[in-house]
Amino acid sequence: MRIKGFAGFLLAFTVLLALPLAGHAATINLVAVGDSLMAGYQLPPQDAFPTRLEKALRDKGHDVTIANAGVSGDTTSGGLARIDWSVPDGTDGVILELGANDALRGIAPEESRRNLTAMIDKLKARGIAVLLVGMLAPPNMGGDYAGRFNPIYPELSKSHGIPLYPFFLDGVVEDAALKIEDGMHPNGDGIGVMVERFLPVAEEFIGSVANDG
Repeated sequence: MRIKGFAGFLLAFTVLLALPLAGHAATINLVAVGDSLMAGYQLPPQDAFPTRLEKALRDKGHDVTIANAGVSGDTTSGGLARIDWSVPDGTDGVILELGANDALRGIAPEESRRNLTAMIDKLKARGIAVLLVGMLAPPNMGGDYAGRFNPIYPELSKSHGIPLYPFFLDGVVEDAALKIEDGMHPNGDGIGVMVERFLPVAEEFIGSVANDG
């Protein structure tokens, strides 16, 4: 009886020791790589998309940090040049949003595709998950350009097996009340709309990152 009792004590003690470990989940560390839309152009730091998204996720109980690696004016070429040092070791996932400035400058979509592909390959080689954020060519670029640019994001998502948020400015681009005076960048209210629409995809992404980890 004493042996059985001691065995029971050991089992209970082991379970008690394991409880804190089982209840602890590691923080998911994300980096948001992008251009002025990500950086928070002309907005206070607390209104930048990564900061607002992190707060929304934390409010829903997710243990996550999102570093803002947005650089105003950045192109896919600039992103590729800095991707290694913009995403430090220990990063679990990257929200990759680049290409809007390529389209505004009329850069060949084939070059944009190559740069985005190279960034995705670099991140995946480091074991870092990628959530790709899509953009659409502005109407003034014409149908031919749009026909070459717009498919880049869904095709890369499919070929690399990574999640896609189809259009970063969804819900904002056609509403002047949600943009600053330049008519291009979101204001604080616009960021709120973007975060609200992005949130389900972000939750699914961090869930997959946590499971893979």
